[in-house]
Amino acid sequence: MKFDEHKEERRIIVIKPSRTYNILKRGLDFVLSFLGLILYAPVCLIISIAIKIDSPGPIIYRQTRIGINGRPFSFYKFRTMYIHPEYSSYREFLSKGMEKDKENERLIHRIRGDTRVTRVGRVLRRLSLDELPQFFSVILGDMSLVGPRPPLPYEWEVYKDWHRQRLMVKPGITGLWQISGRSYSGFVEMVLTDLSYIERRSLLLDLKILLKTVRIALFHSEINSP
Repeated sequence: MKFDEHKEERRIIVIKPSRTYNILKRGLDFVLSFLGLILYAPVCLIISIAIKIDSPGPIIYRQTRIGINGRPFSFYKFRTMYIHPEYSSYREFLSKGMEKDKENERLIHRIRGDTRVTRVGRVLRRLSLDELPQFFSVILGDMSLVGPRPPLPYEWEVYKDWHRQRLMVKPGITGLWQISGRSYSGFVEMVLTDLSYIERRSLLLDLKILLKTVRIALFHSEINSP
């Protein structure tokens, strides 16, 4: 499916703020994230040992990402790559993709056969277990359980104004795009899906997305999570 980018650039999101929704969403985020950390504590311990045995380096990888309204924050994941990997290939992949975006051809999923990824990292990514430390970011208030995925700073720099509307809300661990776009969704399609979520968001929609995320994880399907 192709999109008229010039038409979509004129798309302006109008958020109708709901204090009740924001309070309930924050409460749900905090409670479920706290319970998630307790529930997955044994799994996190096993993952930590496996990462240490598999390759040298820290267990937790901290990265700067862009959050609500363009605010940078610390983003946490289990380390899935070797220390000091070569990023030039990924940056080239990204920049070329941005240029092709007029046809919605850019694939925003990870590079297939990425040699930067460790053996344990490939398993963690396939099962989406590398995402578990992000519960800390949710508890700290930098992220939500449901929302758009937070971009990297150099991705944010090349966003157009209408692209940046997807970060008018807190980024999330999972979201509408992650459970529907899957592996080969294009960049424009991702932005449009995120904007659709912002316009439609409600506690009911958030719960539906969370439940579908759990079902996908149980069947070991990889969720889109750049």
